[in-house]
Amino acid sequence: MILGVESGPHQMQLSAEQKEYWHRNLRVTILLLAVWFVVTFVMGYFARELNTITFLGFPLGFYMSAQGSLIVYVAIIGYYAHYMNRLDDAYGDREHGDK
Repeated sequence: MILGVESGPHQMQLSAEQKEYWHRNLRVTILLLAVWFVVTFVMGYFARELNTITFLGFPLGFYMSAQGSLIVYVAIIGYYAHYMNRLDDAYGDREHGDK
């Protein structure tokens, strides 16, 4: 089983609308994972070089490690929830009672 899709003779056939929904979901997930990777690993790897830049009076490498990355993580979660709610509304796939 790859990405939750069964293979073989009992494979579930997805409609074009379901394929588009899944494609858009994967696209935003990959984009947000790329942002997470950059904030978590790339910023940490270049922390010494980033410390030459100041942000709010703190070296940028220190700020991103202490506060900035946490702010980005919360923003990623908020954006994903908002995006998926809009996507669910667009495809009529919202759970009952969610607003």
